[in-house]
Amino acid sequence: MAKPPKVAYDLSDAEKRDLTQLIQQGKPLPEKYRFILFEDKREVELVWNGKTRDVCTTVLPFQSLEHVDEPRQEKPELGTMDMFDTRGRQLKGWTNKLIWGDNKLILSSLKSGALRRQIEDAGGLKLIYIDPPFDVGADFSMDIEIGGETFHKEPNLLEQIAYRDTWGRGADSFIAMIYERLILMRDLMHSEGSIYVHCDWRVNSFIRIVLDEVFGSSYYRNEIRWKRQPPRGAKAIARQYAKSSDTILYYSRNSTYAWNPQFKEYSAEYVKSKFTYKDKDGRIYRIDNIGDYSETSIAEFRTRGRIYDYPSGKVGLIRYLDETKGEAITDIWVDVAEVNSQAIEDTRYATQKPGSLLDRIIKASSNEGDLVADFFCGSGTTAAVAEKLGRKWICTDLGKFGIHTTRKRLIQVQRELKDAGKPFRAFEVLNLGRYERQAYLNVGGRLSGKQKEQALMQKEREFRDLILRAYRAEPLEGESFFHGKNAGRLVVIGPINLPVGRLFVEEVITECRKRGASRVDMLAFEFEMGLFPAVLEEAKQKGIDLVPKQIPPEVFDKRAVEKGQVVFFDISFIEATPRYHKKDKFTLQIELTDFSVYYTQGAAEAAAASLKDGKSEVVCEQGQLIKVSKDKDGVVTRDTLTKHWADWVDYWAVDFDYMSRKEIIKVARDSGVGRVTPAILNTEATAGVTRPTAGIDEPEFEERWTGSYIFENEWQSFRTRKNRDLEFISAPHTYTKAGRYTVAVKVIDIFGNDTMVLVPVSVG
Repeated sequence: MAKPPKVAYDLSDAEKRDLTQLIQQGKPLPEKYRFILFEDKREVELVWNGKTRDVCTTVLPFQSLEHVDEPRQEKPELGTMDMFDTRGRQLKGWTNKLIWGDNKLILSSLKSGALRRQIEDAGGLKLIYIDPPFDVGADFSMDIEIGGETFHKEPNLLEQIAYRDTWGRGADSFIAMIYERLILMRDLMHSEGSIYVHCDWRVNSFIRIVLDEVFGSSYYRNEIRWKRQPPRGAKAIARQYAKSSDTILYYSRNSTYAWNPQFKEYSAEYVKSKFTYKDKDGRIYRIDNIGDYSETSIAEFRTRGRIYDYPSGKVGLIRYLDETKGEAITDIWVDVAEVNSQAIEDTRYATQKPGSLLDRIIKASSNEGDLVADFFCGSGTTAAVAEKLGRKWICTDLGKFGIHTTRKRLIQVQRELKDAGKPFRAFEVLNLGRYERQAYLNVGGRLSGKQKEQALMQKEREFRDLILRAYRAEPLEGESFFHGKNAGRLVVIGPINLPVGRLFVEEVITECRKRGASRVDMLAFEFEMGLFPAVLEEAKQKGIDLVPKQIPPEVFDKRAVEKGQVVFFDISFIEATPRYHKKDKFTLQIELTDFSVYYTQGAAEAAAASLKDGKSEVVCEQGQLIKVSKDKDGVVTRDTLTKHWADWVDYWAVDFDYMSRKEIIKVARDSGVGRVTPAILNTEATAGVTRPTAGIDEPEFEERWTGSYIFENEWQSFRTRKNRDLEFISAPHTYTKAGRYTVAVKVIDIFGNDTMVLVPVSVG
């Protein structure tokens, strides 16, 4: 017969009475009873306001925005001929992932979605490095060079609101954010994986305890101190020691993990003091393990290297300087300087970390061919170093400019590896796109079909009301088609889950003519490519002033809406022209001939009023960058920096056969994704670990065509810090057979926003 469990603590009658009363009243129990009434082996735990062990369980398919691989004829000696076709497109094997969006949804979708199988087939996720944001302004603001001047771009609202409470509301909001993501990362990792978390004095103590809780204190490996200041030294700070170091916390998933000891060159002083001998060939050496040894030990010495025989009978092991690995790296790193502002490596990204730092981490805790990840990738240092070291990678970031910077950086790495005759992999740019909006409208719970339909209609109404408030429009009650009115203009909101196409625009024009309306703003998340400017001209000919506006992702944040911080931008326009070869009827080039944008950040008048004498500032107003200067006498001058449309272009690329590759997503069978709603797995969270609910099988995935195509980047030109020039006509492209093709041209402006246009061509 089993013995009853041993009671560690007997409750008094008063305590029993108090507990009963608290339970009946539905009030929380005092913290001490947690350890008295329940078996909780944790000795130390970090507790904060609103702590929960629930984690995100939403699973969304990834939308493929772009596939990037430098076109090339593979060299047979690289041993990768079977991976690429003659145009340089990767045919099989792992394709690296650059993902734009909220990493909570990304991690949840990677963990339980269709891409999980790809990750496992690639050997599993072996290494994670993250450098989470502590200060929004520092992480998302950036300097952009244009017209010989520097424009300081403030973070956009999506970047601000995503982490605005991370620090401003206190440490608890940051910890809650990172805690949930660390749990998701842990569950995504290979059992032999490792994680490095980069932080500074503001949060290192919190993160250490969180990592102990998520990974287990027994899997703590090191607390690395990195002296981040360059050799010139840290700046003095009044009444305290100068801050010059960061902390990097290193944990493993289990007791078995990849580890490759790292070494650095001996200092000149060490070499001078230790390597005191020189042989007849001039090679410097030292003598180790000097002593009296048996013949057996001496024989073992000889297997390890050369020995030195002393006249006294003692022997020692000769260590040549040029054969030693160097000094073992400790947990104090003083030999890795920050990125020099003049270095080619510098991307002007405020939180950029040096490549040498990631080089050390990736070499130490992964092997060639392993998969590594960075879920706060910023300017893409982790991806760039991983590519150079022959690792596979996944990198994600919330900032669109960070994703764009990483894309350019990785193309540059591809080019360098290609020129050096070394192999590299293709990468694809992904996001959750319209599926993230579908998740916002997802209706859960046990509802009948009619109840679900009513709940969905209610959510859609609330969502439209939110958009109208963000646009500062007055709702139109009883109106069947138009949704609001703003400054004498009608407002209509396009479909939430689909791009606005020609049929919808024609319906808008028809409804305007019915009502005798002549001015309308059309708001949408997406517009079909090639829709403008032709339909705007058609509307104009019918007496209708139709203005399409892009709905920014910030509308999902009610705080931004309530504060009136959401900005709706006019769409950009691209003009691209095919240039046919005079002799070869199968060959053509694409010329970028025009690009227009509309942005406003700050106002010239406000800048002039706040400027001090002798200072200047660059602002963006009505689609122009303007330098506002005030001389010593207080006289204000304005100089427009964007003197030509080309000044706005940072990058452009061409897909010469856009409709050759359909976008296929994998979704949970019968989930409805790609139709109406996203796949939401039925899961529960227990002690920080998300598991499928009992009785629910893991979903089977099926392929579905989204109706879209993947942009395959076959040629591109972009600005770098070293070369600010752009080519405006592509390299010649030769088609293999006659016919009509659709060429896609993508332009990314200096702020990282992209626009695409389709150009029909005929060859042969």
